[in-house]
Amino acid sequence: MTDFTIASFNVKNLIGADQEYYRFEKYTPEEHAWKEDWLADQVFTLNADIVGFQEIFDKAPLQDVIDEADRRGKASNEDAVPDRNKRYARKAIFRKLAYADYSDAALAFAPNTNDGGPGQRRPGLAILSRYGFVGQPEVIQNVDPNLVIPFGLMGEGNGGSFTLDRLSRPILKARIPVGKQVVTVFNCHLKSKLGEFVHPEGGQAPEVDLVNYDPVGRALGALRAATRRMAEAWVLRQLIVEEINAGNPVIVLGDFNDSENAVSSEIIAGERPFKNYAWMRRHDAKKSNDRYTDAENEVIQDKIEAVRLESCEKLFVRKSLRDMVYTSAFGGVFESIDQILLSRHFTGGKDQIGEMSYFSVFNDHLTDGSHPEAPYNKLASDHGQIMAHLRLWDA
Repeated sequence: MTDFTIASFNVKNLIGADQEYYRFEKYTPEEHAWKEDWLADQVFTLNADIVGFQEIFDKAPLQDVIDEADRRGKASNEDAVPDRNKRYARKAIFRKLAYADYSDAALAFAPNTNDGGPGQRRPGLAILSRYGFVGQPEVIQNVDPNLVIPFGLMGEGNGGSFTLDRLSRPILKARIPVGKQVVTVFNCHLKSKLGEFVHPEGGQAPEVDLVNYDPVGRALGALRAATRRMAEAWVLRQLIVEEINAGNPVIVLGDFNDSENAVSSEIIAGERPFKNYAWMRRHDAKKSNDRYTDAENEVIQDKIEAVRLESCEKLFVRKSLRDMVYTSAFGGVFESIDQILLSRHFTGGKDQIGEMSYFSVFNDHLTDGSHPEAPYNKLASDHGQIMAHLRLWDA
């Protein structure tokens, strides 16, 4: 058997000191040092074999964080890992506290093609793997040809269409050798819920003026953001299905910017099958009682389940009786917008090669945005980190 861990970590705007990433936003050397210290501590605590990072502007600051985590891990191992001088009881207690450094790990960085100059930076993604990669990781951001989504006609009207030529942030795809298997990992960061507004040339969109608050215009901005997020989810879904149909185990992780039951998340995970299609009228029914047969129900169930992903969080909740996991807290709303999804290679069925044994959430640092202490946590991540503990049977 091969046990391994895989984590998702939105670091919240990692960039070097004195570099303006968004308009008027940058870290002083002292702030950057604090942030690097905090991030390194989280990486050390996670101690994950594979980590998908989001909101990485440049590769170098992330490598600095990893190097600092390794320094802390080495110091911790000198205290915790048993050697000939430590009593047997100490060995038993501290055996699992060993930190495996990333000195031989591979780090893949996906820059954002929308990235601009100072004040107009756009973050990318990264995957850190102790197992290295099979081939070169692939960056997907430009949509070629453009994705054109036509809408059906409503009466005599024109349904119109939505066109997507690129993703707001890249998708990073990597094939990773684990045990005797090669697992395909997708790291993503979908369009946020922040409204998308049309800015006139040389000016600002009127909806950003909060003094002259425009509720209808801001709602339209949220509609644009949601439409883009769902279109990006479909692009990712297409990549997932291609990989599963090729016979490859798949893990999808990242910042979905939506909860598990949101439409965009459901697009990524795939359709949840109906309980029994033999109860359902056929698509080509000639009369009212024309329903799918029991045999057809089995075929339909298998086709849907074959390409469906399951949430590690929900698998954990079912196994542990734990009823609350959250990775985001703002304005009194606690929700999980960071997810790790597994193909049925890990959840059941004829293709199963392993299973999830545990799920960890690191969210003690999160403070509700309405809480008086919230501003003091601005340098820490505004996301909780999640980690799945997986076991391959290596049959």
